[in-house]
Amino acid sequence: MAFLTNGHTNGHLNGAAYLGPPNGAQANKRFSDIPSAVDIPVPGADIEEAVEVSLEDLPDDPTELCTLLENEVAAKNFWMVISLAYAKQRKFELAIEIINKGLAVLARAPPKEKIGLLSLLCWLFLYKSREAPRVVPDGVLVSEARTKDFYLQAATGALNEASRVNPSFPPLFLARGILSLLRASLQPPSKILAHGAIEQSERVETLRQALKCFDDASRVSAGRNMMALLGKARTLFSLGRYSDALECYQEVLMKMPDLQDPDPRIGIGCCLWQLSYRESARDAWERVLELNPDSKIANILIGLYFVSESSKYPTNEAGFIQNYKKAMTIYTQKAFKLDKEYPLTCATFGGYFLPRHAWATVESLARKAIEFTDVNAIASDGWYLLARKEHYTEPPNLSKALDYYNRADNARGGGDQGFLPANLGAAQIQIMSGDIDGAKFRLEKIIQHTKNVEAMVLLGNLYAAEVFSNNVAPIKEDKSAATKKAIAQLEAVRLAWKDPKWAISPDSAVLTCLSRLYEADQPEKSLGCLQQVYQIFIAALSEDEKHLDIEDEEVRAVRQKEHVSPHLLNNIGCFQYQMDKYDEARETFQTALTSCVKRGEKEENFDTDALITTTSFNLARTYEALNLLDEAKQVYHGLLARHDDYTDARTRLAYIELRQNPTVDGPKAMAALYTADSGNLEVRSLYGWYLSKAKKRVANIAEDQEQRHYKHTLQHHDKHDQYSLTGMGNLYLASAREMRRDTDQDKDKRRKNYEKAVEFHHKALQLDPRNAYAAQGIGIALAEDKKEFTAALQIFSKIKDTVRDASVYINLGHVYGELKQYSRAIESYEIALAKDRASDPQILACLGRVWLLKGKHDKSPSAMKSSLEYSQHALEIAPDQIHFKFNIAFVQIQLAQLVYTLPEIQRSLEEVEAAAAGLDHAIDSFGEIARAKNPPYPRHDIEQRANMGRNTMRRQLERAVQQQREYEETNKAKLAEARKVREAELKRREGERRAAEDAVRAEKERLARERQKLLEASRELAEKRNEEERQREEAEWTVDSEGEKVKRKRKGKGGGKRKKKDEDLSEGEDGTDDGVGGSGRKKTRAKSITDGSGADGSGTEKRAPRKKRRLAKKTESKFKSSELIEDSDSDGDTGPASRTQATGADIGGAFDPDAPSDIEMEDANHNDDEGAAVQRRRHNVSRRIDDEDEDDEDGGQDADPDPTGNGSIFADGDDPPTVDDTVGAAGDEDTAEY
Repeated sequence: MAFLTNGHTNGHLNGAAYLGPPNGAQANKRFSDIPSAVDIPVPGADIEEAVEVSLEDLPDDPTELCTLLENEVAAKNFWMVISLAYAKQRKFELAIEIINKGLAVLARAPPKEKIGLLSLLCWLFLYKSREAPRVVPDGVLVSEARTKDFYLQAATGALNEASRVNPSFPPLFLARGILSLLRASLQPPSKILAHGAIEQSERVETLRQALKCFDDASRVSAGRNMMALLGKARTLFSLGRYSDALECYQEVLMKMPDLQDPDPRIGIGCCLWQLSYRESARDAWERVLELNPDSKIANILIGLYFVSESSKYPTNEAGFIQNYKKAMTIYTQKAFKLDKEYPLTCATFGGYFLPRHAWATVESLARKAIEFTDVNAIASDGWYLLARKEHYTEPPNLSKALDYYNRADNARGGGDQGFLPANLGAAQIQIMSGDIDGAKFRLEKIIQHTKNVEAMVLLGNLYAAEVFSNNVAPIKEDKSAATKKAIAQLEAVRLAWKDPKWAISPDSAVLTCLSRLYEADQPEKSLGCLQQVYQIFIAALSEDEKHLDIEDEEVRAVRQKEHVSPHLLNNIGCFQYQMDKYDEARETFQTALTSCVKRGEKEENFDTDALITTTSFNLARTYEALNLLDEAKQVYHGLLARHDDYTDARTRLAYIELRQNPTVDGPKAMAALYTADSGNLEVRSLYGWYLSKAKKRVANIAEDQEQRHYKHTLQHHDKHDQYSLTGMGNLYLASAREMRRDTDQDKDKRRKNYEKAVEFHHKALQLDPRNAYAAQGIGIALAEDKKEFTAALQIFSKIKDTVRDASVYINLGHVYGELKQYSRAIESYEIALAKDRASDPQILACLGRVWLLKGKHDKSPSAMKSSLEYSQHALEIAPDQIHFKFNIAFVQIQLAQLVYTLPEIQRSLEEVEAAAAGLDHAIDSFGEIARAKNPPYPRHDIEQRANMGRNTMRRQLERAVQQQREYEETNKAKLAEARKVREAELKRREGERRAAEDAVRAEKERLARERQKLLEASRELAEKRNEEERQREEAEWTVDSEGEKVKRKRKGKGGGKRKKKDEDLSEGEDGTDDGVGGSGRKKTRAKSITDGSGADGSGTEKRAPRKKRRLAKKTESKFKSSELIEDSDSDGDTGPASRTQATGADIGGAFDPDAPSDIEMEDANHNDDEGAAVQRRRHNVSRRIDDEDEDDEDGGQDADPDPTGNGSIFADGDDPPTVDDTVGAAGDEDTAEY
């Protein structure tokens, strides 16, 4: 959107814009001060005589008017009015001509007479520059072209001449600002600067000069020139200072709220848009339409708002269609009708006609946007439209398209801050031109500065295309780096799909490309990509195709699956087959066939036969994997009935015959296949495999039938046939493995065979670096010839995930066995055994061997027994193989030897006797093997081993049996006695444990009983206290005549008398009846005498605890008056609970009316008529008098007279003894608390 970057997009907001737009309504409003006629006075006449000139019906040739003005020596105002009348009718060339003639007539007049004409001439040139083309139109000479720059130079000349007359002429400041603003629009945007750098480009300097001119214009007008403020706002906007520009627009609106031409609300909306307040921006523009529905600027800006809103939705959603339709059909179309040459409208409408292939309309609109705009961004949009038009026409003009893309990019600054769509288009043109490296460089530069999804998709596809082309090349290169880059870019696109701010729907093309990239190394991820494509297909199905009326979800899913692309289903089935998910693959292939039929019914041009043939073949392979050979044969026969030349189907049928009948029908089918199509490399490969299984082994490899077959293939059919090369390497490996190595000559010959094998495998790897079988051959050669087991292990570990065959795990077992990692070797052999090779005697023999090695290494009879079991199992499967029988006898000999060497404590009599029996069986077996026709080892060696077992080991085991029997009998009694002792010890420990548990349980029960007693006692005490409290409440509270609960009034029998209201204040100041006071008394420490024991009458002297008090009133006396001190205990004494504490009820005694209590104080508090607090006496509290002046203190603190906390220090209710009645000052540090 052009206006987002460069301001008001040709909107007539400031400066020269006030001269008027093309439409007549606003023109009349702007030129409303031009009269309909003017009277030109005739000088020299006797009476006032004037010539009336109509300004509404002006002649096309102003020569007569100019002659009249010149003859009548008309003032300059008449020249200006007539020129403006022509400008009102949009005849600007004639207006300029009149001003020029006026200047010629006034050439000898005073200079001040010409400044007005020069100023008007400058404004006319500025307006003409707004309408002039930006570049020289096609077919026009450069010398004759009237471009924007031409008129700006003319305006500069007029402005300079006027400045020489009077540089301080106020209209010139505004003209200079507008001139600088328009000149800056023709200058290229500045480049992106480093952080903190100050921009010093030519465009920025021009804008700063314009800003100074507008400030001067505003200053000379005392802030009343609204055009100057609008010019300043637009300049700030162009400088990117959107907040400052917004303040200027708002200031204009506050000062002139009725201003509509130009309308500051449009500028306010643009600033708000740049500040990311887009809804507020739209509100501002809609307000403009409320005031002026024919505002072309507001219409196109609101249209662009809805274009922006439509970009938040995918193009196939209703939100996109609704917003885009509203933008184009309501707002953009109306703006275009108002002004068909408005640049921003032309650029926007050109994008609407581009996908409709209306190339002529796009060309016209783009040219208008480029030629008539003074905003770089709109010019960039125009060049972009022309580039896309040249890009998509048939055939495309690549040179022009690339040139236009580059111009569009440069119009927005180029480089890092250029126009992103133009850069993407230029990259596409480079790809079409074959400049792949240049396109990659451009796209990588884009992605460095902005994570654009389109750029990442395009770059990822370029790297992927490089990988795919390498896969089909005769000689393959290492493209792992390109694969990683392609995956990285496309995976970043997948992450962008999950980000809601992008609002991008997943693209099936990206997922399909990713699936192909993952196919070789990560088939699980490849399948995941295809499954995501499948979900996209399901989501795009119509309501009828989704079968929502079917309630069963599984049935509905199958029915929906039938409407998915059969190509996609076939690919998914292939991955499921590779991952050994044969049942799922079978269902997928069957659904794909159904989808093919339905697709063929809908589309006439759909190649149903080809896809059905491929899918059926894959289904038959799945039947083979599920061991459903009859179903597979039926499918293959069906394919041959439709295509009798389908060699792959014939090949699979021959293979099935070999599996089902390897002796009769299989060889016949194989021979028939080879005879029918011996030139097919797939057939020759299968025939080579058949020869490897059925041939007779020969000592000389040159006479090997399989070797001759591979050699013939390489010489006469394809010297780069990888299967033949790999087969030749394997043949040389097998030959070298079986060669003798007795002499140095034999060893050298064996080494050369290994080298030939490596050469063949290396050649196959050159043709295909991913040939795992060739790599496995090199690993075998390293292990067997070079004894480099670690290097071989690395090769086998890398290819085990690629080669889904038992052979790689067998080789791993061999290598682990040589490295003495017997546990891993056993694991590898067992994996090989589980891969459809459970009845393979060779793998069982290998397991027997490695268990034997493990038993000898660990001296474990159990491992030896496992070895014997596997060896016996191998012989059961292949009873004719005499070497398996030798293996059993050898393991039995080794087991007997191991058992004999073990100490008595590590073996049992049963094991020794079993080893002796096995030894006898081994001796017999060795005899039979030695008498065989082709023994695996020399007969002499086998007979010698049998004699050793018969003569030496048998006697050793007989002695071992006797020794083991004596050892076990000797230790039997000891073991029984030890067992008894142990049982007794265990029984004793169990008894002690139970006794301890009983003791702990008893202690817990005792504590629980005591705790229960304490709880019951506490409960009884609480009930007793509650009852006493209830009785005390009944005694102290009553109900008055109004039914409210009030305190019962009582008199104490043994207390002091109640104070009278008119009693002298100083008398009770110290809280005593004798009125002791004065400042001359010494400070003494009073002691309270309490009944310490209560029973024996002996007392101890204690200081009374201090108690806080607060003052209710401050007097002028030097000492604090106790009459105004209220006990803090009485402040909250509003209920029975507080009263209980005050009367000492917790001690357990009943209420004693004779005891000195607070009842008198309470009575005084309840006597509202007296209106004053009554002194509260405490006979047992000692106080002290402070000699210091404490007039400035607010209150004091009394000591708590009740150390028990029960309201009285005399708990038993007896009369208190007489104590010292001295009064303590509130500020005494010994008695007061702070």
